Amino acid sequence: MNPQQRSGRLGIGIIGAGHVGPVLGAALAGAGHAIVGVAAVSEASRERAEAMLPGVPFLEIPDLIERSELVILAVPTDQLRSLVEGLAATKAWQPGQLVVHTAAGFGIEVLAPALAAGAIPLAVHPAMAFTGSSIDIARLAGTYFAVTAPGPVLPIGQALVVEMGGEPVIVAERDRAAYAEAVETATSFSSSIVDQATGILASIGMTAPGRVLGPLVRSSVENALLRAAGPDDALPLGS
Repeated sequence: MNPQQRSGRLGIGIIGAGHVGPVLGAALAGAGHAIVGVAAVSEASRERAEAMLPGVPFLEIPDLIERSELVILAVPTDQLRSLVEGLAATKAWQPGQLVVHTAAGFGIEVLAPALAAGAIPLAVHPAMAFTGSSIDIARLAGTYFAVTAPGPVLPIGQALVVEMGGEPVIVAERDRAAYAEAVETATSFSSSIVDQATGILASIGMTAPGRVLGPLVRSSVENALLRAAGPDDALPLGS
């Protein structure tokens, strides 16, 4: 079935129950889609999935793919390629099935084996630090998602992002590595600087250093982001 002819309500399967998969699943369920199952291995991931997606069954990966119109691959980056290739080798992918991965550094090339089987590839990465809890669902509102897809199906990826409350931004296949570098730099730098600063305050006996520095850090980051946005984008915020 052509995905553009679908009723709009998709049966979604999630492979991987780390911090990202269950959150995106919960957001899509809130938009009216049906979560048909989750494939999770560890006890911690199963507990997380149960908390975020209560009542959703745990399925083996082949069963999950067979039942799903859209499959979300929310697995570690170093496992993604082998997973896609392995499932292609067992002829698990289905023609017309949407296959979405959430890795920052890959575009759709990594989904080539699924594409060869007739699946529709989408790379959708939310530029957000996840906790794996319900807090993240609210944080998705206004979060930018990098979307990479073949031209004819870009609107599908963009629509999914909007349904999750996010803002889609198109990133070309050739630019995914640079995008991933920017995301990693911002994430690791922010975390290390906050850890260092709070550690200094803790060393002089200050209690709750995170709360003390919170307003400073947030305002400093906001000011830096406004400078990066430029005067045209920053103007409405001050009007």
